[in-house]
Formats: sequence, structure tokens, C-alpha cells
Amino acid sequence: MEIIQKLTLESIDLLKKLIETPSFSGEESHTALIIESWFTHHNIPFKRENNNIWAYNQFFDESKPNLLLNSHQDTVFPNKGYIHNPFEAIEKDGKIYGLGSNDAGGCLVSLLAVFTYFYSRKDLKYNLIMVASAEEENSGKNGLNSVVSHLPHLDCAIIGEPTLMQLAIAEKGLLVLDILVKGTASHAAHNNTDNPIYNSLQVINWFKNFSFEKISDVLGPMKMTVSQIEAGKQHNLVPNECRIVVDIRVNDCYTNEEVYSIIQDNLSSDKIIITPRSLRQKSSSIPIDHPLVLAGIELGRETYGSPTLSDQSVLYCQSLKMGPGNSLRSHTADEYIYRNEIEEAIPLYIQILNKTVIQS
Repeated sequence: MEIIQKLTLESIDLLKKLIETPSFSGEESHTALIIESWFTHHNIPFKRENNNIWAYNQFFDESKPNLLLNSHQDTVFPNKGYIHNPFEAIEKDGKIYGLGSNDAGGCLVSLLAVFTYFYSRKDLKYNLIMVASAEEENSGKNGLNSVVSHLPHLDCAIIGEPTLMQLAIAEKGLLVLDILVKGTASHAAHNNTDNPIYNSLQVINWFKNFSFEKISDVLGPMKMTVSQIEAGKQHNLVPNECRIVVDIRVNDCYTNEEVYSIIQDNLSSDKIIITPRSLRQKSSSIPIDHPLVLAGIELGRETYGSPTLSDQSVLYCQSLKMGPGNSLRSHTADEYIYRNEIEEAIPLYIQILNKTVIQS
């Protein structure tokens, strides 16, 4: 227990250093150096590409399955409502304030502590791979997705995001569509039966009213939202096109490719051009009878489906999202995490891994 307490204190100190070091997505070079210093201090060899840092357990064995531990070091820009300095780690009333404290600094430092705890164990059934990733918040090209190709085959993963240490056993994927609705430009004073803004109404109504048949037991139904529309520059000129953006949260019953195909079949024409921004942010899940999940349930954790996106979306393996903090605090002004959430998370992670990765 003494080593766990020591690692917990070190991880909280690390969190404060990360808070006080700006790390907007794509600009994590300084926090990457701080994370490097953690590994160096604990005599753990590591690798780095761009601002991603990763390491393997000391007795890595190619014949064993691989378990990824991952959380991200980047943050969004601070909300304008901040009263505290977002780059000052203020500890007050049991809370640690600061940008990225909850999303996902607390998760990252907890998993670093857990990886360090297991690093030199010889009795692991799984190899452990720790990745402190970049560019999660903006789904950037130099984030976890760029590291996966350098790693051995992954059999499962724990992704550190604030879940109150409950078990998010499924996560909705994201598909964003840019839709161009064409029409004919004209003076607003003349009749025009090919007004692209009017033409777009059928598209908007389709997204409003269409229902996908398959409903997930964990994630529920698909959700499609028209979130942006743009057309026209002046009041007396009918434009020749209208642009629509649709945000689609994909459950685990469909792939992004299947959803895109269904929408294409229903809407695409010479007047309606549909372009996906990306097809790679897919839904993810882990079976409820997976050893990691069963271990968590045995320790009193609850399972649920998460509507928010994480780095799970770029993985091909089964993955569990779990971490200290509360998702409702993410991206809010005066973001914080409770100190005791980290103090409780580290031994809980260790208990779950003791039940799943230690050879009996």
C-alpha cells in the first residue's frame, strides 16, 4: 500500500504541473516533456512521436495479449467564464482547479501511476502499453490514431476519461456530414421554383423524421442533428446553393460506412451532394462479460453507454472507458477534479487489473 500512496502523491503533483503548462491540441510539446520526465524518474524507457509518449512494461512478451492504457494530455481553450486562472493549479476545499484537471488530466496521471505500479511485474498475463496521447480534443491527425500503427496488435484497452470510475462499456461514434444543396440563383423579386434554401427543407425534414431501425441495448437509438445551415449574402439575391452540416451520433449497431450509405440512398441526387468529413470516428464497445468489466462490476462499478466521443473511436479493439472525474465538468469554467477522486481511482484501477492481468 505504501507504494500506491507514494505514486498517488507523485501523480497529483504531476497533475498540477500539467495544469500549469498550456497544452492546447497540437501544442502539447511542453506537457510531453513533463510526461517524459515521469518515465525518466521511474527508469522506464519510452518512445515519442510528435507529442505522443508511449511505453511498454519491462517484461514485454510477444506471445501475450496486449492491454492498452491511454488518456490524453491536450485541452480545449479555456471557457470565457473562468474566475480562477485556468493555468494555475489551485487546491481548495478538496478540489484541484485548472484547465484539463478533469478532462483528462486526472485520468492521465492516474493511469501513469497504475502503469508504473505494474511496470516491473513478471507475473502479468497481458502486456501493458501506456500511451499519453495528443490531439484528442480536436481529433487531430497526430493523436492516438497516429500511434496505433506503431504498436503491436491490441487486444483490449482502458481509455481514461472522466466517468466517476463507472464502466462506460459502449460509446457512440461520430459522423459529420457536409451537405451541399444546389439551386438556381435569381433576384428575390422574381419567381424561382429552384430556390436552394427551399430545396434544403426536404433534406432537413428527412433528418428530423428518419429513424434507423436498430436500437442498441446500451447506447439506445441513433441520433442525427442538423446543427448548421448557411446560404445567401444579401436580402434581394436568391443564392445558387445552401450548405447544411449534420451531426450524427452512431450507435454500436451500425458502422459509419453503413450510416453514410443509407443516407446516400435516401437523399443523394444531382442537386444534393453529401460529403463525410471522416468515417474513422466509429462507435466502440466491450462485452459485458469481458474480464475487465466483470472485475469492475465485482468491485461495485456500474455499466452504462456513453454519448461523448473519446480516443476509443480510433481503436479497432474492444475498449472500456473509465476514469476519475465527472464528464459534466469537462470544458466548463473553473474546471476541477476532487483530490479524493484520484486517490480512489488509482487503487481501484489496480484492483481491476489485479483481477484480470495477474497470473494466478
